[in-house]
Amino acid sequence: MSKYWSPIVSQLKPYVAGEQPKLQNLIKLNTNENPYGPSPKALAAIREAADDRLRLYPDPASTALRESIGRLHGVPAEDVFVGNGSDEVLAHVFNALLKHDLPLLYPDISYSFYPTYSRLYGIEAVEVPLREDFRIDFGGYDRPCGAIIFPNPNAPTGIAVALSRIEALAKAKPDAVIVVDEAYVDFGAESAIPLTRTYPNILVVHTLSKSRSLAGLRVGFAIGQRPLIDALERVKDSFNSYPIDRLAEAGATAAIDDVEWFEACRQKVIRSRDALTGKLERLGFEVLPSAANFVFARHPDRDGAWLQQELRARSVIVRHFAKPRIGQYLRISIGTDAECDALVEALTEILALNGGARERLAGE
Repeated sequence: MSKYWSPIVSQLKPYVAGEQPKLQNLIKLNTNENPYGPSPKALAAIREAADDRLRLYPDPASTALRESIGRLHGVPAEDVFVGNGSDEVLAHVFNALLKHDLPLLYPDISYSFYPTYSRLYGIEAVEVPLREDFRIDFGGYDRPCGAIIFPNPNAPTGIAVALSRIEALAKAKPDAVIVVDEAYVDFGAESAIPLTRTYPNILVVHTLSKSRSLAGLRVGFAIGQRPLIDALERVKDSFNSYPIDRLAEAGATAAIDDVEWFEACRQKVIRSRDALTGKLERLGFEVLPSAANFVFARHPDRDGAWLQQELRARSVIVRHFAKPRIGQYLRISIGTDAECDALVEALTEILALNGGARERLAGE
């Protein structure tokens, strides 16, 4: 600890991002990146924007991008907020909307940036346990709270929530902000964006990293009624008035407008996910029902950490969380069909190794 640190720094437990290894012939299935490239129209727009105009500041309101998002989702541009990736959008959400006298509620098994932001911004938070089947237990949110946040589909489980449950929650908690983090919604869940037109307490957050293959561009957005967006803009303009650069706005706008590419790409991922699920189940894995671009699976006779290590030895990288209740699971991003087949081939080889059942991790 440095004597120059502010007091809060020593109390933080930073978010740990998925590994970005530099290995030869790597099959990288650990960070939920899209296996297919961005829209060709997005790449062309970025190239076109890379000219002398880069000497000028970008539009601080990202007007063109907000208008494209608004057209796509049938909402006014003024009800759209954009930021440098959905993580920055979420950071502003925590700071602007989720700190109240009553606690913030979120699932105990969920996106691990939530507790990170809660500590950073001094927000009292309560983790609500998932059900035994890893679905969100909405009965657990029937308690006093200032706000609620959860992903749909949830991460890392991939399980989706019915829109009717979100609407019921918004009705039951009219004085609490309900944030629905829809990073993976395009792969099989139903978006809550239409609910924002009726319920002023619902805010929906999206990213262009997953279904539009723009993880390297860093663009995310939120949709909600104007008072919620105004709060986010106040925080943003007190932090960084220019979070979206010229190249990012050009590429993101073109990607949003290229609906044909988006639809074809996400359907390929969905088909590959369903095929991989069947293959894993035939190998004896238990796979949770996924509406995301990843699957969450465990083998009843093999330790999760051991499987991850054996896969890594074969240049296949997947994500493992050494946490209570999920320590035996692997989160496997959906790659191309060839990458998924290579994963299955590696697992077939690993499962044939001698050694029998592995001990469960502590806390299972």
